[in-house]
Amino acid sequence: MAITPNEVRWIARELARLDLSDAEVEDLARDLTKIVGYVDQLQEAKTDGVEPLAHPLELSNVFRPDNPQPSLPVDQALANAPLRKGDFYAVPGVFE
Repeated sequence: MAITPNEVRWIARELARLDLSDAEVEDLARDLTKIVGYVDQLQEAKTDGVEPLAHPLELSNVFRPDNPQPSLPVDQALANAPLRKGDFYAVPGVFE
């Protein structure tokens, strides 16, 4: 399936909000046609009897256990804060 320059222009303008030159449109049309051709080759692969999978490796929980630990003391947590108001970070107001 060939991607036409008009299709590239439509994708660039409507979906990506890009302004492409004619040379860029021609290059992208050629590149996208090659990509679609490769995907078409994948359609020919025999997958009868192959179970769908979410990951190629057998994985179980790969996360460390979530063990509660004490938090930093407030003074240590706010030691590098540029502005501080009591036990909180202070930031400039953004509302009028």
